[in-house]
Amino acid sequence: MVDPQIILPTKPRVVTEDGAKGVYEIDNLYPGYGHTLGNSLRRIILSSLPGAAITTIKIDGVAHEFSTMAGVKEDVIAILLNLKKVRFKITSEGSFTVSIKAKGPKVITAKDIDVPGQVEVMNEDQYIAEITEKGKSLDIELTVESGLGYVSKEVLQKNKMEVGTIAVDAIFSPIRRVAYEVENMRVGDKTNHNRLRITIETDGSLTPREALDRSVMIMIEQLHAMLGSHMNLEKEAQAPEIEEEAPKTKKAKEEVSSEGKEDMTDVLKTRIDTMPLPARILASLQNANIRTIGGLARKKKEDLLEIEGMGEKGILEIKKALETFGLSLK
Repeated sequence: MVDPQIILPTKPRVVTEDGAKGVYEIDNLYPGYGHTLGNSLRRIILSSLPGAAITTIKIDGVAHEFSTMAGVKEDVIAILLNLKKVRFKITSEGSFTVSIKAKGPKVITAKDIDVPGQVEVMNEDQYIAEITEKGKSLDIELTVESGLGYVSKEVLQKNKMEVGTIAVDAIFSPIRRVAYEVENMRVGDKTNHNRLRITIETDGSLTPREALDRSVMIMIEQLHAMLGSHMNLEKEAQAPEIEEEAPKTKKAKEEVSSEGKEDMTDVLKTRIDTMPLPARILASLQNANIRTIGGLARKKKEDLLEIEGMGEKGILEIKKALETFGLSLK
């Protein structure tokens, strides 16, 4: 009887990356795992990545958030809402004080915020307020802190605060949007395996790829903490043995034929057009009647170099693609 095995997914493949927005695909997911992993990663990305936000605001001459100021176009509530849209990046732990000092007439944006070296403003064009009266001064002092998720101003007000200091709801998450899609793909003879496509947009304080990588690490750490001590010990004891047996495992995969091991059948029967290879290389392989991953893994480098249109760069691409399945050329 063949032991059932759940094949492992590929590493995330970049579909598009444009500044703070990225789209990534993960192939070869076991049926149903697209939604299982996609929803988990989405929730972790939204809730568990650290970021920076304004927690308190103090405006010179203003006692509370329902005040108005002569010579300023916006009331205090409108200014608070605009300030909350400003995104920061903090390079060290702790809280920092940043300030705005402006004299009218002047349109104030996030670019006018004076920050220390550990703090960076990510969206300098964010509008804050407009001073309409000549000679009118506007002095604002802000506290910027690092944190996770969303923290309400009621929580922040637990500590005593100076008169005139206004606590605001803090949205620390550096993520603007994250969404995922799942579609079926072929692995061997089966067409119900999953491809996960995940779209991430950040505020610029970290890249979308960093957001994805960190969320995966958080998931691994959380699951690892749930293992019993006997499982941890077993894992540590087996680690060197697994490393030593890796070449044997690879060799076995390379020698798989139609009468060989059953546990890699699905992967070896997978068509090569599902591999992360350039169209030119796929066409050359198909013209040489190489249709499956198993057929490709049984080839030597010298065999592939004889194929028309195949060069050293193409061989390197093929090796990298096979590594995602734990395979290599013969």
